[in-house]
Amino acid sequence: MSDEVIHQVINRAEDLNKIGGLHGAHRVVIKVGSSLVTNEGRGLDEAAIASWAAQIAALRALGKEVILVSSGAIAEGMKRLNWQTRPSNIDELQAAAAVGQMGLAQVYETQFAKHHIVTAQILLTHADLADRARYLNARSAMFTLLQLGVVPIINENDTVVTDEIKVGDNDTLGALVANLIEADVLVILTDQDGLFTADPRKNPEAQLIQTAPAGLELLESMAGGAGSSIGKGGMLTKVLAAKRAMKSGASTIIASGREAQVLPRLAKGERIGTELIADTPLLTARQQWLADHLQMRGSVTLDAGAVKAVRTGGKSVLPIGVIAVEGNFERGEVIACLDEQGVEVARGLSNYSSSDTQRIARHASSEFAELLGRDADEAELVHRNNLIVV
Repeated sequence: MSDEVIHQVINRAEDLNKIGGLHGAHRVVIKVGSSLVTNEGRGLDEAAIASWAAQIAALRALGKEVILVSSGAIAEGMKRLNWQTRPSNIDELQAAAAVGQMGLAQVYETQFAKHHIVTAQILLTHADLADRARYLNARSAMFTLLQLGVVPIINENDTVVTDEIKVGDNDTLGALVANLIEADVLVILTDQDGLFTADPRKNPEAQLIQTAPAGLELLESMAGGAGSSIGKGGMLTKVLAAKRAMKSGASTIIASGREAQVLPRLAKGERIGTELIADTPLLTARQQWLADHLQMRGSVTLDAGAVKAVRTGGKSVLPIGVIAVEGNFERGEVIACLDEQGVEVARGLSNYSSSDTQRIARHASSEFAELLGRDADEAELVHRNNLIVV
């Protein structure tokens, strides 16, 4: 690769006129690889996990919301089962994940408790993020946990996963979670210093790329294969994860987890590793992502007050403003929001089925439980974050 091409890649980010980084981020997804939490596969490294807990506590003290995506369950299960090499059979991988997840959750809970931080374990599959109802359920649960000051610790549910529903690696999972909870930044911590112009283990002339636009195709050709026999990912999965995170407006930092106090230093604005910058504003990217995935299943007609609140006030769609319901839709499916003349005002993901919407239309949220005969899912019919104004 020529010096001219390398120079072009390294300096392309300057054209974005945007300063990324962890410093100004409010909501952050942090992914920690297997080699960083399992002492290169020799069992859980409690000292390392204690360090991550302390660093995340420091980020929270700065007012940041943090979601942790952690590998390590299968590696810990291998150690507990006394397996020397990673199995290839799905049933053995599932068994290792089931055994190892117990230890992983216990150590995280213990270490975060030292900082008076409550943790929650969330195990996901790709199906949880592809199905609309389950997508909304996971999203609502994570937002509630963040509001309660809890640190969600997320891993792929390897115990039940199959080839058809697996995410595949936790770099990709981190990007999907970044989209799910509208994160500002995805931080991928690895055992490498960042993205280089070539594999630095093979080419001593390789240069570290400090900043570049996320999604630049040339970056994919620079990335190599898996860097560890313990983890599944490599630099390519990290570059592709950054490309995926970019689509929801999140920039990505790829940095070495071996760097002392890497997270607090990043939060202070220090440049460590590689930053792949998203050039699309978060809100615009979120709306575009929704637009690309929408297939309307029904509609609701809003009164004049609700139309004004949505169009000019940036408000959510509340059931009290609904005067008619059309179509047959389920929770998590897309509906159109119409004015009284039948003109589409907005569209978005419904928090209620059509039958439930008919029950709670023209009613305040305080009445939902009695009308539905159960606890209400949400106060909003369509939350403003899941709404596109037409």
